[in-house]
Amino acid sequence: MTDRLAISLCGIPLRNPVLAASGTFGYGIEFEEIADLNAIGGIVVKGLSREPIEGNPPPRVWEARGGMINSIGLQNIGVRAFVEQKVPALAKLKTAVFANVFGYCTEDYAEVVRVLEDAPGLAGYELNVSCPNTQHGGMYFSSDPKLLAEVVGLVRGIAKRRPLVVKLSPNVAQIEPLARAAEEAGADAISLINTIVALAVDARERKPRIGAGFGGLSGPAIKPIALRMVYQAAQAVRIPVVGMGGIATGEDAAEFLVAGASAVEVGTSTFWDPASPTRIARELDQFLAEQNVAHVSELVGTLHCG
Repeated sequence: MTDRLAISLCGIPLRNPVLAASGTFGYGIEFEEIADLNAIGGIVVKGLSREPIEGNPPPRVWEARGGMINSIGLQNIGVRAFVEQKVPALAKLKTAVFANVFGYCTEDYAEVVRVLEDAPGLAGYELNVSCPNTQHGGMYFSSDPKLLAEVVGLVRGIAKRRPLVVKLSPNVAQIEPLARAAEEAGADAISLINTIVALAVDARERKPRIGAGFGGLSGPAIKPIALRMVYQAAQAVRIPVVGMGGIATGEDAAEFLVAGASAVEVGTSTFWDPASPTRIARELDQFLAEQNVAHVSELVGTLHCG
């Protein structure tokens, strides 16, 4: 990989714009024997909650055509155990590490970030707002601009040390109002898309193939939807957009950059190729060479649509 891939995201220098997405790359350090973690643009660790969560009943994963459906249930060791057990090893990496944060009320998000603020070795935060707000009758933060602005604004007031990326859900009628709400509430960047709510059915057993019923669809099948929503979000805001959804090759990554993303995250492809983030970055570098593009930033937002 060459210097033409090096970027700055919210003031954070990255050696390339390809990050490992939250939820599919564990806490990052589990992959250190099979992937060069220092060659990845960044690592977004799996979602962290106020207290440990055991997750959903099995089966948790189902391979679908063109992707997979998962319902892990945000299983994690909790933010305090993360700081004690995982951060020391992560802090030794040269790669930027982002902590993904979620909760079921605004104070959950706030408390997780309060704990992380005192931890070394982190580059930034990514807020997963695709959870139901238990204080508002189960309404999802990700589907209501007012609720979204409330949680982003609260966390923005606590996150003094690091940039704040807000991860948006595709399970909404329009993405633009939510992207603008995140920006106006203080987000330094937005990332999208999260998984699409889906259902796999076992017709012989007359039951869902996922233990919790519904799950989240990811992988190549959702890439056209992700590209459309990244383009729409990038048109609606002035802050950087991080795109994801079905990226499996360097040219896939290039498509998201052309649509308006400044960087990308790679998730599902790590299930069959754990080192795919570095492979995709190399392929992106080769794509730039073939297209005579001097720097990756020259691709960003160059789509001529309509």
